[in-house]
Amino acid sequence: MPIVAKSYEPVPARHLAFIGLGTMGSAMAAHLVRAGHRLSVFNRSAAKAQAWVAEHGGRAALSPADAACGADMLLLCVGRDEDVRQVLLGEGLPGGMADGALSTLAPGSVVVDHTTTSADLARHMAAACAERGVAWVDAPVSGGNVGAEQGVLTIMCGGSLAAFQQVQPVIAAYARAVTLLGEVGSGQLAKMVNQIAVAGLLQGLAEALAFGQKAGLDMEAVLGVITQGAAGSWQMQHRGPTMLADRFDFGFAVDWMRKDLGLVLDEGRRLGARLPATALVDQFYADLQAHGDGRLDTSSLIRRLR
Repeated sequence: MPIVAKSYEPVPARHLAFIGLGTMGSAMAAHLVRAGHRLSVFNRSAAKAQAWVAEHGGRAALSPADAACGADMLLLCVGRDEDVRQVLLGEGLPGGMADGALSTLAPGSVVVDHTTTSADLARHMAAACAERGVAWVDAPVSGGNVGAEQGVLTIMCGGSLAAFQQVQPVIAAYARAVTLLGEVGSGQLAKMVNQIAVAGLLQGLAEALAFGQKAGLDMEAVLGVITQGAAGSWQMQHRGPTMLADRFDFGFAVDWMRKDLGLVLDEGRRLGARLPATALVDQFYADLQAHGDGRLDTSSLIRRLR
């Protein structure tokens, strides 16, 4: 899908480092270039970084440390807790700590982590950054690849007010809402709230659509009606029609949702929070993985019911 026309608020050009050029990160970094910033990018697949630079500009770095050298802001969009530790601290990289981005970040710079991780990881990384005089904002996103491409993500932030005020004008280039929700870790906890709600909505939508089909209803017509009422939601509007069409080759994959729900359930146990429906939907996603459907969109829950 092409990126729609987007206006960018004028902000002073910054020297930024961006690590992680997957589906989300690639689109987000492209918005930063369009907003006038100077980027150094790193991806563990060097060919992907070089291709990105050929298309968008900037510089392809040789390592996370190389990307972060001279940058006043480092933005991460990788996969898991261990990936954040690797690129920031150098764990598992050939040069160890010397290859980690934190080794070259200057005091007064800030790290913005868009990866969905555990809240504990955010706190640990924030502490490691603070030892070098570097600020931290955990800033997981919601809105999927379409939101990233169109620059309309929702970003949930945890960190100090001073750090947030540094990063908000920059990351607004690919967001429609950027909100500080509390201290470090609060952004990750808010993303867990988001994923609990999404999982429940998708299972309810899957059951509703499967029921209507069994009843012989014209479900396109039914969706047109109920989307306008109390049952309406983003998931119903955007995923309802594609679920009816048995299309699941886009959006947020089952494998990644299971990773996120694992974080949710771990945190729930730590907090003593009861999450029975979330645990059940997590097992439904496990069923899809067992059938080889882990790369399908999360709305593929309906396939279990057919």
